[in-house]
Amino acid sequence: MKIRLVAVGQRLASWIGDGYADFAKRLPSHLDMRLVEIPSQHRKAGSVHKIRALEADKILNVLQPQEWVVLLDERGKLLDTAQLSMRFHAWQELGRGLAFVIGGADGVDERVRSRADETLALASATYPHGLVRVMLAEQLYRVWSVTTGHPYHRA
Repeated sequence: MKIRLVAVGQRLASWIGDGYADFAKRLPSHLDMRLVEIPSQHRKAGSVHKIRALEADKILNVLQPQEWVVLLDERGKLLDTAQLSMRFHAWQELGRGLAFVIGGADGVDERVRSRADETLALASATYPHGLVRVMLAEQLYRVWSVTTGHPYHRA
């Protein structure tokens, strides 16, 4: 299964890249997880609406028509590990690529929300977008460990 994380933002702290890479490489090769970074728009680009629209153009341009798209948003459905594990199993059964989307600092344009097949939250609190990359990679590794009986996840 091909998994892509489409995330707005570049030039983040090195620990973010290290944390994401650490968990992404722990996933087995049949769960091929890749990061696609979308440059964030500078505040000089205009209004929040315009910034979201410019970032949305870039996000929508890299999403593939056949991918199942999961928008990560604080207003999305909150799942515990067991529920996320069940969702992950369902995504695998779709036989399609999976793309997670993390918007920019100003959120996402409505066009990205409309393209998403579902919207999830990783937590009820708001976290920095870079940290969400690490959290997602860790949760996917945890979900894999739950489904395979790997000792990483201890219920």
